[in-house]
Amino acid sequence: MNKITIDYYRWAGQFGPFAIKIPCGECSLTDDIIHDTLEKELQGIPVQVNQYDWLSHWYKPLFKGAWHAPIVLVNGRKISQGKALNRGLLIEAVISAHAAATPLTGNHLFGKASCPYCQKAKSLLTEKNIPYHYHDVVEDPRSLYEMLARVKPLVGAKTPITVPQIWLNGEYVGGYDALENIL
Repeated sequence: MNKITIDYYRWAGQFGPFAIKIPCGECSLTDDIIHDTLEKELQGIPVQVNQYDWLSHWYKPLFKGAWHAPIVLVNGRKISQGKALNRGLLIEAVISAHAAATPLTGNHLFGKASCPYCQKAKSLLTEKNIPYHYHDVVEDPRSLYEMLARVKPLVGAKTPITVPQIWLNGEYVGGYDALENIL
C-alpha cells in the first residue's frame, strides 16, 4: 500500500546569516493539528510526514505555488500556506489521495440516517442476504470525504452527489434505483 506524503514547511531554519530557532506559533499549531489528525480521523491510512525548516528549504515549495510558512503539501499538492492548518482540509486531502490510490473492495453503502432511499437500499441488501459495510456520511466526516473522492471521478466533478452511493464486490453501482435494477 502506497503511503500518502505530507510535506510540512515551518518558519524556522537558516539562510545565510539569518537563523530562526523557534518556529512561529501558527507553525507549532499546524504541527500539532497534523499529528493529532493522523492519530484520530486519519488513523489506519499510511502517511509519511516530512517536516522541513522553511528558511533552509524556501525554494522547494515555490515550485508548488507556496511561499509563506506554514506550508502543507499532500502528495505534492498545496493545501495550506501562511496560516494555521484547517483540519478539514487535511482530512479531505489525505482521504482523497488515499481513495485515488486504493481500490474499494467488498460491498459498501454510503448514506445517512434520514434518507429514505438509504433505508430502502439497506433493506434490499439485507433481504437479498448481501453483507455490506454501512458508512454514515453525516456522522463520520471520513466517510463523506471518501464517498466524494470515489464518486466524483466517476460521475464528474460538477455533478451533485446524493446518497445512497453503493458498491458491490468493489464495483460502483450508483444509487438505490441502480441497485434495485441489478438485484
